[in-house]
Amino acid sequence: MIESIINRVSCGRLEAPAPSKEHLELMFRAALRAPDHKGQKPWEYIVFEGEEALSRFGDYLLQASLKDDPDLDVTKQEKIKNKPHRAPMVVVAVAKAKNNPKVPHVEEILSAGAGVQNLILGAYDLGYGAYWRTGSLAFNDHMKQPLGLDFEDTIVGFIYLGTPSKELKPKSVPEVDDFVRWG
Repeated sequence: MIESIINRVSCGRLEAPAPSKEHLELMFRAALRAPDHKGQKPWEYIVFEGEEALSRFGDYLLQASLKDDPDLDVTKQEKIKNKPHRAPMVVVAVAKAKNNPKVPHVEEILSAGAGVQNLILGAYDLGYGAYWRTGSLAFNDHMKQPLGLDFEDTIVGFIYLGTPSKELKPKSVPEVDDFVRWG
């Protein structure tokens, strides 16, 4: 486990196949083991796989972009609409707002982020590539309605999944002493 955590790298160049149903279930089981204050289970994962679903997700991205900028030029519109096609599968990771007065929403967001980390570690361990993207569209409130989310919910990222189309190159591991100090 430690070796997978230390050696995991993001992969932005992904192709088919996407994770199988069996592997995806294992990855989600890992995601659902994230730390979770008061057992709120503040997670939701929305899977887009296949040409039709990825195109529908691209339409959501475009419509949200156009609501913010109705004059968006055609070239940028096409680029936005095609973003989901960078991988055979995109998972939208969401922190659901449970509105528990003892659990601030920031803790639900942190829990969802930990779940995403578990998901991408699971993908790496099973031989898949993963890329966690956010960007302005993850924080665009116009994305919530087409995804069936409540206004208080938070999109924590778009997780692109598939098979790496190039060899994954290891990254250097930062020096612990550069980031840790003893109090």
